[in-house]
Amino acid sequence: MQIFTATDRYMFRLIIVPLVATLVIAAMLLVLDKMLRLFDFVAREGGPVNVVWQMLANLVPEYLSLAIPVGLMLGILFAFRKLALSSELDVFRAVGIGYRRLLLVPYIFTVGFVLLNLLIVSYFQPIARYSYENLQFELRSGALGASINVGEFNNLGSNMTLRVEESTNDGRDLSGIFVRTTSPQGRQLSVSAEQGTFMATDEQDTILLRLTNGRLIHNQADFESPRVLSFESHDLPIDLPRIEQFRGRGGEHRELTLFELARVGSDSTAPTELRLASRANFHYRMAEIAMMFLLPLLAVALAVPPKRSTSALGVFLSVVMITTYHKICQYGEDLAALGRVDPLISLWVPFALFAALIVWMYYHIAYVPGGQPIGALEKGFSKMAGFVRRLFLRRRRPVGS
Repeated sequence: MQIFTATDRYMFRLIIVPLVATLVIAAMLLVLDKMLRLFDFVAREGGPVNVVWQMLANLVPEYLSLAIPVGLMLGILFAFRKLALSSELDVFRAVGIGYRRLLLVPYIFTVGFVLLNLLIVSYFQPIARYSYENLQFELRSGALGASINVGEFNNLGSNMTLRVEESTNDGRDLSGIFVRTTSPQGRQLSVSAEQGTFMATDEQDTILLRLTNGRLIHNQADFESPRVLSFESHDLPIDLPRIEQFRGRGGEHRELTLFELARVGSDSTAPTELRLASRANFHYRMAEIAMMFLLPLLAVALAVPPKRSTSALGVFLSVVMITTYHKICQYGEDLAALGRVDPLISLWVPFALFAALIVWMYYHIAYVPGGQPIGALEKGFSKMAGFVRRLFLRRRRPVGS
């Protein structure tokens, strides 16, 4: 018996193009939205531009986990919508190939993407989330080599102020330099120079600023008057502020893998706040994964419009329903993390309600003669569109016609 027939290969071709296109577009939109904010954040912190790409790379697993259900849903929906609008679906059903047989290929896609998404949310996303937070911490603390802000007074530690007119070579070469330092003993140095270069030293916490063609003013309490010195080259050591070490992974429940969430959530010795948040996040991830198994049924129910209708209301409803479910799950997770509601109620009751609605919609279109689960909405949408069309035509009609 042949498992994959010509019909299955045809379904594969219908699904793969919109699925991949929707997946890529959804992920790119999420990344582009975040990229603008990251550029602004890195610019304010004075960090190098390449940090933006590292931070975006660590956000890709999270955005993929959001885009995969949308891409899977719309890929299957557009495939069945094309079959319905071209009347091929009626031909398939007339020769004995029903919805259940046509769903073989969609469920193969679904199982594959469920396994991929499970791998992402259980391991890659938590690890990437920790790396993202680490980059943010290092950027704020200066560990990534934040550049000198040109034209501004920059505080290097508590006893040194630096201002430069121009910075080149990734901040290593400076021009138009003014430096003022004060030692704990009250020794004050004010230095101006035409050029300067940052140089490494044998000590990890100290760098050398080599100044050329400048003037140095040295003053302290026991001097009758400040001493002034002109120089062609002068080396000024700069003590870097001590950089704090970032915390270990697991300080936040979103950085825990799925197995770690299960362990912490059932550990009575763990802090109550972390234990509740871990248990809530574990059920949230599992509820999101479980919903993916119902997406092919929802796609079929929303893909087939009523006869003699080409309305795209089902496409709109599919995005609304999957987004609504995602937001309800987020709200349920927040309630469970606060300890107000058990996650079995706040997350799995909405899942059961959505599952019942989806199964009813699929049963209605697949097994009820003439069944159309969104037929009433289609009629209402059509009447509303007709009303808006007539309203605009009435406004555009010339006076006196």
